[in-house]
Amino acid sequence: MDETARDSRLGFEDAIFTLAPEGLGTAQTALGRTRLRTFITLRWLAVAGQTFAVLLVYFGLGFELPLALCLAIIAGSAWLNVFLSFAFPSQRLTHSWEAALQLGFDTVQLAVLIAATGGLSNPFLLLLLAPVTVAALSLGPVRASLIAGLALILALVMPLVALPLPWAEETGTHLPVLFQWGQFAALAVGTVFFTMSAVRVSQDEARLVRALDAASVVMAREQKLSALGAMSAMTAHELGTPLATIHLVAKELVQGMAPDDPHAEDLRLIAEQADRCRSILSAIREAREANDIVHARTTLDAVLEEAAAPMKGLGVAVIVRAVPGEGGSKKSPVIERSPEMLHAVSAFIENAVSFAATRVEATASWTSDQVIITVMDDGPGFSSEVLPKLGEPYISDRSSARLGGGDMGLGFFIAKTLIERTGGRVASRNRTPPATGAVVQAVWPLASVLPRNLD
Repeated sequence: MDETARDSRLGFEDAIFTLAPEGLGTAQTALGRTRLRTFITLRWLAVAGQTFAVLLVYFGLGFELPLALCLAIIAGSAWLNVFLSFAFPSQRLTHSWEAALQLGFDTVQLAVLIAATGGLSNPFLLLLLAPVTVAALSLGPVRASLIAGLALILALVMPLVALPLPWAEETGTHLPVLFQWGQFAALAVGTVFFTMSAVRVSQDEARLVRALDAASVVMAREQKLSALGAMSAMTAHELGTPLATIHLVAKELVQGMAPDDPHAEDLRLIAEQADRCRSILSAIREAREANDIVHARTTLDAVLEEAAAPMKGLGVAVIVRAVPGEGGSKKSPVIERSPEMLHAVSAFIENAVSFAATRVEATASWTSDQVIITVMDDGPGFSSEVLPKLGEPYISDRSSARLGGGDMGLGFFIAKTLIERTGGRVASRNRTPPATGAVVQAVWPLASVLPRNLD
């Protein structure tokens, strides 16, 4: 395989797998980088709610509770907000450890307030889940687990330090110990569940952001290449005239010189080099693909051939076929040359080549209302564990790869995303035994791939 084909094949892979780690860093470091104003706003809401609840219980319901102590505990959160508001800009992004310290403070403050008003007997005990859930959504798994553990430890020691539950009657009522431990069990189950659920959701979102960023990188790269193609075509057109003039003048000067003139050879060289430059620019004009109507419209089988070309000569036979389907015309339909479609199909063929034993078959077919591209290899196929989740970002599949690395989750996700952007859909399966290998099929409605300005 020549270097041009190799560079073409590695372009898509490099854009995905080289730039993706930067996206990963960006997505992961976003955890814990919440704005300070968000924490301050949530804490003011908590202060207002706690104050209202304490005053309502004391004055509205007539329950006896340590009012001064409760208001002092609430004032601690208010004073922290005042300090943070004056000490730091509200738009400042907090570091992960800063967010963990603030949420740890909120957990301790809320636990102390609950302990002062009945401890495990207090029906508001489940409010301890609030800072735990915020931590799970905004922090990494380790720090979120620390906040959840802190909440459970504080709840566990409440029976030792909690004040009695306030009642309107002087004698009060003591709830059974079993009920209090039931409250703790409910809190523990809720803490573990919400922490695990929120952490999983935030991690999935981070992976999705990383994968979508990588897809954006691929398309931005294609747009830059298209812009360079347009610029090269314009340059070739503009330079044609002056080079033709140089060539003509040099030949006329040579004809007017004596055969033994020492400058004649130099002028011949100038004419030859000018002619060579004109040939290079002519080749650029003929090969350009930048928004030219001839190249914007192409046949389905030509798109498949273009996508498969860089994958040939890698030790696996790549067979490209065009087969009309039921109700389809004999000739391959003319479609819009879509960079998204080209990149996606190329990625599917690259994955097939990576895991194939001897051959890969890429088939383009069409009917009266849709076009189908099917890529099939004779490798080990998709594992039963991964197949239902294929198409999610960062799902590793199949243990060996000819092109280096067995992780095809991100590339498959980007290809699937690009196809869906063009109005298509993707299906994947394994070949029917005894045959082995994977089958990936992309299907588009015919109307979605026809040239927009086709008469």
